[in-house]
Amino acid sequence: MARLFGTDGVRGIANQDLTCELAFKLGQAAACVLASNVHRPTILVGRDTRISGEMLESALVAGICSMGARAVLVDVLPTPAIAYLTRYYQADAGAVISASHNTVEYNGIKFFNCQGYKLPDAIEDEMERIIREGLPDDKVLPIGERVGRPVRQRNAQRRYIDFAKETTGVRLDGLHIVVDCAQGASFEVAPTVLRELGATVSAYYHEPDGNNINENCGSTHPERLCELVRELGADIGLAFDGDADRLMAVDERGKVVNGDQVMCICANHLKQQGRLRNNTLVTTIMSNMGLDLALEKLGIRNEKTKVGDRYVLEKMLESNYNLGGEQSGHVIFLDYNTTGDGLVTALQLLTVMVESKQSLGRLASIMQVLPQSLYGARVSDARKYDFDKDEEVAEAIKALEKKYEGRGRVLIRASGTEPLVRVMIEGPSQREMDQDVYVLAKLIEKRLNR
Repeated sequence: MARLFGTDGVRGIANQDLTCELAFKLGQAAACVLASNVHRPTILVGRDTRISGEMLESALVAGICSMGARAVLVDVLPTPAIAYLTRYYQADAGAVISASHNTVEYNGIKFFNCQGYKLPDAIEDEMERIIREGLPDDKVLPIGERVGRPVRQRNAQRRYIDFAKETTGVRLDGLHIVVDCAQGASFEVAPTVLRELGATVSAYYHEPDGNNINENCGSTHPERLCELVRELGADIGLAFDGDADRLMAVDERGKVVNGDQVMCICANHLKQQGRLRNNTLVTTIMSNMGLDLALEKLGIRNEKTKVGDRYVLEKMLESNYNLGGEQSGHVIFLDYNTTGDGLVTALQLLTVMVESKQSLGRLASIMQVLPQSLYGARVSDARKYDFDKDEEVAEAIKALEKKYEGRGRVLIRASGTEPLVRVMIEGPSQREMDQDVYVLAKLIEKRLNR
């Protein structure tokens, strides 16, 4: 049986894979495991803008309250806001109902512990055991006045806005910023923070209707943002995803600046200030080879983990590092927050621009992005981890690895959040790589959907 928790909580098609029954059980398991030593535990609950959010929120909260716990609802806020607010309000745990960059039919539920960190595998495994086997025999459901109840925290959004502003010491007066809010959780907080810091803000995709989240916009679709930056003559474009834990930037010429480049810029700035702990940046195996070359030239160490910002965080905590992240735009500034925070990342990038008095395009030139081709082979979710077990696929992968040996690299991995096998090649020829990636991806689809 496939593991319920992926790399970022439980995720699936809402009302099909992620049902109200499952959300209820997740609420019970969370109250049982995350706050088992507290008399009347408190769990903070937030969500993004997708239409299924309120339905799943109701079920999750019912599960929490059925265990005698207290659910504090903060409504629509970015995922990193829940991590921060869980600490600020001294809750026993936090829960986020979101499917991040996925389209509207998907949703997910992920949890933070009382310190605002994503849960380790061992805790998720304990929750999963309760969901599959039922509550422990010694757990008796409360009755009467011991039943839990939900309350709403009205000033949560303002607290997160103030927190974000406190992460920078600069004003943004004179900067024209175009913001793509992905019709998601950042639609109010991101423009507000930037305007209160003095920037001229042109906000787009900031009118969510429940169905348009991530629809041809946001960090996974920055094409229109690139056009808008050029059309408006703006200094920078900022694109968040649906739950605003990741950021893609666009420079003044309308060129995308991805997570690798943002990390390189910020790591160099922190090093110059003597604030890059242990002179190290933590990245994943998906990061571009150009980042490796740039960091080596800058004299910055690069620690690598498997894909997933939770694994980046684990390495950061283990070795006392304060900056790490992914090419996709999940960047963790551990001096400020305990998870990837798109808004905080944007503010740190803007801080470098202001303090260095350089354009984003000039700053991004610190790293040369090597040609890279990426394709997601859509397969059965139950078989996505079997790509290297299929003889024909395994042979095709070996052939490509031999072809690119010494002049590039081949990386194949199953997505932790979607029914995809991601095929990535780095090398000298974009056309050649695009063809090879496509052929292998289609073979994987053919073999794993039989």
